[in-house]
Amino acid sequence: MASPILFTERLLLRAPCADDFEDWAAFHADEQTMRFLGGVQPRSVAWRSLCGMAGAWSIRGYSMFSVIDRATGQWMGRIGPHYPDGWPGREVGWGLARAFAGKGYAHEAAIATIDYAFDVLGWDAVMHIIDPDNAPSIALATRLGADNRGPTQMPPPFDMSKCDDWGQSAAAWRARRSR
Repeated sequence: MASPILFTERLLLRAPCADDFEDWAAFHADEQTMRFLGGVQPRSVAWRSLCGMAGAWSIRGYSMFSVIDRATGQWMGRIGPHYPDGWPGREVGWGLARAFAGKGYAHEAAIATIDYAFDVLGWDAVMHIIDPDNAPSIALATRLGADNRGPTQMPPPFDMSKCDDWGQSAAAWRARRSR
């Protein structure tokens, strides 16, 4: 099964592949970037996480997309649908390398991947699992129209992390998009 490729004004969103590994490993080694994403990962763990995301495309038929700058071909991060075993709900999550944060890329990619989750995958709701101290992600979730639905519980090994369930229904998303 071929995975889709999504295009936005500035971005190409595609399934992760082996060519992403060096940037993926650097992303996962950056303490500031990984502060709210499970913590720094050594290369060997970053390799397994890349393979897990890529493999989810075969197992689930979807996973997070690699975010690529259309102008340069640079790998920027990962954004999209995520629902591993034990997860508290169907998530559209995001994470961009520090060099690309704060420039509207996450918003642009999140819109495309939420549309994908509702229109292609047929999800009836999405969640964004966000640490209450992660102000940039809370701002993005709010900008996307999500509401804080309260604390949620992550599966091990993330079960000690505090996090809130930000989310919205497909109907609420479509109503906002049609305005």
